[in-house]
Amino acid sequence: MNPRQQELAARIAGRRGAVRGPFRVWLHSPEMCERAESLGAFARFDCALPRHLRELTLLMAARNWDAQYSWNAHVRQAIEAGIPEAAVKAVAEKREAVFDDDADQAFYQFCREVLENHFVSDETFARALEHFGPKGLVDTIGALGNFTMLGMCLNTFQVDLQADREPPFPDIRGYARVVPDGDGPRP
Repeated sequence: MNPRQQELAARIAGRRGAVRGPFRVWLHSPEMCERAESLGAFARFDCALPRHLRELTLLMAARNWDAQYSWNAHVRQAIEAGIPEAAVKAVAEKREAVFDDDADQAFYQFCREVLENHFVSDETFARALEHFGPKGLVDTIGALGNFTMLGMCLNTFQVDLQADREPPFPDIRGYARVVPDGDGPRP
């Protein structure tokens, strides 16, 4: 690594414990790495959302992009932060997740519509706005965007899938989608 990459790697390791996952890729472009790390740190640690919803956002974006590394790195943290295991399983299986808390359900629906439809209905927007305000919704979009970029990076550069972990998604093996009848990867 050149001096700039070494400086960034030391900063990342200091904040996150080590240089892992996407940072090993992003360090090839130190300017991109610095900006991605800054946005990622904001989305993970400092945005207006409570911790459990930050983790839910990460899992939803990871599943949307089939980013197994990201999912595996955060699934336990999401459950420990308060996301019900049944909701986590539903997201992994691309089923509708149900939350007892109205704010959590509104948040989930907002994120789901953004990721799946690329638009949010007026009703969903109004409901989420009531719970989280403009700042919360802007931070949600920032987090979804960051975690989307993360998933794209992890899959494109085939970042280690943590061989010691069970594959989290029923329709993905390695870096390919499997055919529904189980005959293997799709061409």
